[in-house]
Amino acid sequence: MKAVSIIAAYVASCFLLWACATPEAARPADAPVVDAPAGAVRGLRIGGVDQFRAIPYAQPPLGQLRWRPPQPLPRWSGVRAAEERGVACMQPVMATGPYNRGAVAMSEDCLTLDITAPANARNAPVMVWIHGGTLIWGTGHSPMYDGGAFAARGVVLVSINYRLGVLGYLAHPELSAESADGVSGNYGLLDQIAALQWVRDNIAAFGGDPQNVTIFGESAGALSVEYLLASPPARGLFDRAIIQSGYLFTMPELHDARFEEYSAEAIGAWAATQVSAANLAQLRAMDARELVDRAAAAGYAPLGTIDGKILPRQLVDTFERGEQAPVPLMAGFTSGEIRGLRLLLPPLAESPDAYSETITARYGDLAGEYLRLYPPTELEQRRLEASRDVVFGWASERLVRNQTALGQPAFLYYFDHDYPAAAAADLTAFHASEVPFVFGSFDATPANWPRIPETREQRAISDAMLDYWTSFARTGEPSAARRPVWAPFARSRSYMRFGEAPAPGTQFMPGMYELHEQIMCRRRHSGSQSWNWRSGSTAPVLPAPVPECATG
Repeated sequence: MKAVSIIAAYVASCFLLWACATPEAARPADAPVVDAPAGAVRGLRIGGVDQFRAIPYAQPPLGQLRWRPPQPLPRWSGVRAAEERGVACMQPVMATGPYNRGAVAMSEDCLTLDITAPANARNAPVMVWIHGGTLIWGTGHSPMYDGGAFAARGVVLVSINYRLGVLGYLAHPELSAESADGVSGNYGLLDQIAALQWVRDNIAAFGGDPQNVTIFGESAGALSVEYLLASPPARGLFDRAIIQSGYLFTMPELHDARFEEYSAEAIGAWAATQVSAANLAQLRAMDARELVDRAAAAGYAPLGTIDGKILPRQLVDTFERGEQAPVPLMAGFTSGEIRGLRLLLPPLAESPDAYSETITARYGDLAGEYLRLYPPTELEQRRLEASRDVVFGWASERLVRNQTALGQPAFLYYFDHDYPAAAAADLTAFHASEVPFVFGSFDATPANWPRIPETREQRAISDAMLDYWTSFARTGEPSAARRPVWAPFARSRSYMRFGEAPAPGTQFMPGMYELHEQIMCRRRHSGSQSWNWRSGSTAPVLPAPVPECATG
């Protein structure tokens, strides 16, 4: 299927345990015990920080609960041990590279979350982290997402698991038929909403303020934040949002084929044939490991489904209409996003003239502006920049613009930080490279991640980002003592660049947003083209200008 193969190309470019009881003799006398509405849990106290691991927030999605909305758990009896790391949700093996964490424990029984809180916290701001991984890989239990640095700044950090891949996002006619709302897909998103409901109902017992919750995520986690901003069932469950390297691709619609995408139900029916399942009963009876591996091998690529209920319309339309949650927003991206996602790149042009001819043929009346922004010099750098901007640059600026139009403070950042190991690997400011700086987790990155040196200079950048991120969660405005003032985007297209040190700027990337907005608008108006990562020679020929896309 063409739509599946298009999405699969992105997927190809791109971590894990049901709570285990700790022997009574191994528990320290000062182990924290919290009696929450969900039940009592015992965690760990390490250096003035309380950690509670792998707390279940919904029933295990097993058997007949596979591909159903998450079901609430009854309150458990006794004190539940929350001292061991949890498992990841089911996922295929990841290709070798900086994001691969090696062998990880995983299970379909995975709807758990971790909480890290200052000891004896009261009414502390809460931040809920949604991990990335293309909606296929990852876990909220990764050591790189340790919340100790957040707790040291007076913040309660919650990190969540959610169903992934075919188990998290499959739509199918039989699933829609058995749904009271007539919809299917979006089960991973519904898990995230259930986790936020659990936080609302329980986090006060851990010292958090349920009226001050910030959701944040990177890559597919950032996409999930966008889904939550757009989803009516998530309304009121959070108060601020941070989007790190988000994107605004075309999403499949439940029943209708549009924008080069088959319907989500058609994609699901196709996926069932690829795993040799004749009906829903056979799909539910399949071994989870076999199902996940065969679906991934066939090219099934998960995305949210536009179903009119959980996700009412395409994300660009929701944000353009001002129908998203009216909350303060931070968003941004990295300068070298595509250095770690090279399968998104178009082929390198043979010469400057060949490059210019291709751009002219594909972008028509916008070719001149395209070539001004991405001129036919240093062709490798130009294709990195153009591919970055069509995915992440345009989306980041559009999101802060749309939130500003709602009357909400919105802040833009640009992560352009380098260090020796990243430079040596040609991975300067690569996709997700800001994450260990946001968490202060230099020693917990995957084995093939360029090593971040433990130096004063690197810690200074990390400390500044932690201060900006946590102050935004506290007040809705990012600030850091003895650091530059971060102005909202509305003031002269202001932004914060994180290079050797935080540095504020104005007039962010003149012309970049305008070009890619015009390209997206024409593709959307045509109804026959998707908007995604395709740029340069891989982009379809741009439709002609239309009044609906006039910039005035």
